[in-house]
Amino acid sequence: MDAGCPRLPDTVLFEIFLYLDHTDVLSVGLVCQQWRAVARDEFLWKELFYRYYRVSRDVPRHPGAVSWYDEFQRLYDTIPCVEVQALKEHNDQVLHLSFSHSGCLFASCSKDCTVKIWSNELDISLQHSSNMRPYNWSYTQFSQFNSDDSLLLVSGVFVGPHNSSSGEIAVISMENFTLLSRVRNKPYDVFGCWLNETNLISGNLHRIGRITSCSVLWLNNAFQGIESENVNVVKRLFKIQNLNASTIRTVMVADCSRYDSPDLLLDYEEQLAASSTCPVFDLGSDSEEEEAKPKPPLEPAVQELLDARAVPAEHGLQQLFDDIMEGRVRPAMTDTELETKVAELFVHSRTKPPEPNLLPTDNNSKTKYLIFTTGCLTYSPHQIGIKRILPHQMTTAGPVLGEERRSDEFFDSLDHVIDIHGHIIGMGLSPDHRYLYVNSRAWPRDCVISDPMQPPPIAEEIDLHVFDLKTMKEVKRALRAHRAYTPNEECFFIFLDVSKDFVARWQIPFMELQVLWSELRGPGS
Repeated sequence: MDAGCPRLPDTVLFEIFLYLDHTDVLSVGLVCQQWRAVARDEFLWKELFYRYYRVSRDVPRHPGAVSWYDEFQRLYDTIPCVEVQALKEHNDQVLHLSFSHSGCLFASCSKDCTVKIWSNELDISLQHSSNMRPYNWSYTQFSQFNSDDSLLLVSGVFVGPHNSSSGEIAVISMENFTLLSRVRNKPYDVFGCWLNETNLISGNLHRIGRITSCSVLWLNNAFQGIESENVNVVKRLFKIQNLNASTIRTVMVADCSRYDSPDLLLDYEEQLAASSTCPVFDLGSDSEEEEAKPKPPLEPAVQELLDARAVPAEHGLQQLFDDIMEGRVRPAMTDTELETKVAELFVHSRTKPPEPNLLPTDNNSKTKYLIFTTGCLTYSPHQIGIKRILPHQMTTAGPVLGEERRSDEFFDSLDHVIDIHGHIIGMGLSPDHRYLYVNSRAWPRDCVISDPMQPPPIAEEIDLHVFDLKTMKEVKRALRAHRAYTPNEECFFIFLDVSKDFVARWQIPFMELQVLWSELRGPGS
């Protein structure tokens, strides 16, 4: 400025610049050295950051960021936000995208009941389209390439007799796009996933009562045209009891051997330094302290019946059944409460104990975790279950029903449970499989669920939780930046995709693929 022109104080310039957007702030910073210094003020760019990206002010800056200005620029320059091509071959809503590990291909699923495979080149082109309607599918909903990109798993909704719907998984060869096998999958939102190059996991559901069921997870060979009848193509992995109308859904596999892959490592040290200590919900501990913890008490009416007879739980359970059926006992419980308590009694005495020492070590680095959504209070998924898959379980060889167990061990227990206290609507693994990202919509604090068929109302805000699977701890408090408005009964699963730098999710289904689409956040932001 001219020497004779009085200067405005920096505080006044700061207040004026707050009314400008980021482009105008950069422009006025070219006027003079004083204005440039104010235009680069950290507090100013912090305000511009939260205003422009519209994230909650509870969300801290990325631990690796040098300044608010640099973080604003990083997100502004690196987030894909320009549509370079529109793929209009689908004629209904697009529900899911998956990329091959090489990055050369990607697959899309849609309500038009097709799965389409695309070449991921500068000019994207359609390589193949499979119509699943001839196999009585309603739509395709999920796909996943195996580790060497030779096979594609496609999951969809299958319409059976009397219009009953369950799920089905199809395996497509990437060499000639032929359909290799089909596997039933119930419920359909188990989705399915690859365990290794040639084996995939599916689910089945067996009803035990009105709100009690049993989920069975199966290991299937992708190549089921086996001539020898002595070679298994399917084997039972786990059998888990479900209480209060809950079921196992959305299965995925985390590979512990990928934790130390240099090409995939995220900046853990900075993230851990910025995180606070969170509780660990470990049901697999074999410590004396854990064993000393009292088990949750049974309903007084049930416990009184058992104590009066002074007999083992399984015999008391049978006696309780007999007394109820013959009218000698009328418990002070509703039918739903009675079914839940009887199921709890049964599972206490008929469940195989959890595996000790869940955390991976150098000796068991080949271990894999089966991760899925589940629950214990209501039908909406509100817990994450983790079950370790041992090396001998990763093949269909051996007994068809899986590992031999004692006759009184009907169910497998979970090795680890994480309670989210809300409706889980999305999950995704980091590239190195160490971090689990979870989207949820929270329940009201201190809510009480008295009816499993009436879950609590869910918040409009979508929280993003980050869990470290190496320590089984939450390493970042919930981040909140998005909103959703569907109620509990209409809430649908939102798939997450995680790269080294960003986490992406679908906002709504699209009828065309927008390249590049993105709504992204830094993993530690």
